[in-house]
Amino acid sequence: MFNQEKLMHYQVEQPSWSYYMTRVRTRTTEEDQMERIMRLATQSAVVIFSISSTSCMCHAMKSLFSGMGVNAMVHELDQDTKPFMRLLGNSTSLPVVFIGGKLVGSMDTVLAFHINGSLVPLLKHAGALWL
Repeated sequence: MFNQEKLMHYQVEQPSWSYYMTRVRTRTTEEDQMERIMRLATQSAVVIFSISSTSCMCHAMKSLFSGMGVNAMVHELDQDTKPFMRLLGNSTSLPVVFIGGKLVGSMDTVLAFHINGSLVPLLKHAGALWL
């Protein structure tokens, strides 16, 4: 008939419901943050993420784009930028620039593009620059 010992042998302790919900919630939170970043990054042709819009690096980025006739949208982040940088899979410093919804990088990358002449075509392609 029915052998209770064999049944006990095959019973495995299942993780609790809260374990599954924590895993789902963590994954969903990271996905929600990434979706929010990408949504913000595509709201304008040029988007700058910075700690403060009054920081000298952010001011330099805004001045560069403004001098070219580009209106960049600036989003200020909280002081804790580690989650933001981890989501981007990037170890660059802030400010971080998106052009046409695509990650370009930090100020040094944008300046390198500007110096080698590839920034203007990138801005034209994104619709940020008309001439």
